[in-house]
Amino acid sequence: MQPLVSLWPLLGIAALVIGFLLRFNPVLVVLLAGLVTGFAAHMPLADILEKLGSGFLNTRNLPFILLLPLAIIGLLERHGLKERAQAWIATIKTATAGRLLIIYLLVREATAALGLTSLGGHPQMVRPLLAPMAEGATKNRYGELPAEVRYRLRAMSAATDNVGLFFGEDIFVAFGAIIFMHNFMLESGGIHTEPLHIALWGIPTAVCAFIIHALRLRRLDRKLAAELSALNQAALQQKEGR
Repeated sequence: MQPLVSLWPLLGIAALVIGFLLRFNPVLVVLLAGLVTGFAAHMPLADILEKLGSGFLNTRNLPFILLLPLAIIGLLERHGLKERAQAWIATIKTATAGRLLIIYLLVREATAALGLTSLGGHPQMVRPLLAPMAEGATKNRYGELPAEVRYRLRAMSAATDNVGLFFGEDIFVAFGAIIFMHNFMLESGGIHTEPLHIALWGIPTAVCAFIIHALRLRRLDRKLAAELSALNQAALQQKEGR
């Protein structure tokens, strides 16, 4: 007969949720959750403090690694990164938001398939470069953009990055999900597979995802052309009527 598993240590998760909902200091919330979990598991105080201290030492460089790129991107934005990206894309007369995002989707999927998942991303690529360039290409064709159109372009830029990363990394043989599927099928069903074969079967899915999202981006171009042309025509007629 298997021994019963105590669920009391899960109170630490409740402490995390409550602390974040009440917007307490994150460091204090995590510390309190660790203490609650340790006491619920009947750990001595010395062991709890030892675990908290070792965890801090093992991750003390993590905030520096995460915050340094954000600080660099913020500094670049302060000195006109968005404006320069928009000015550059405006020099390409044939550029549209849809075409730009299709090219980015292709590059994002291809690099993610090679394991280079950090080359893109929302904070380091979408916000400072991709979304401003999509807005700049549309503004270059139709003039000033309504706020609703700007938000739509930003959302589609973020979605394009998500699609490229999600379906591209499934082709990378060393991706964690592929190893997980290999181990799960082997241990649960006794199905012997090779991680390389699982990765190769991700290629048709990635190709279909690229085609489907590229068609969505082409439809976005057509929809924006119809909407913004109608808005510009209405504004011109109103100006002539005066």
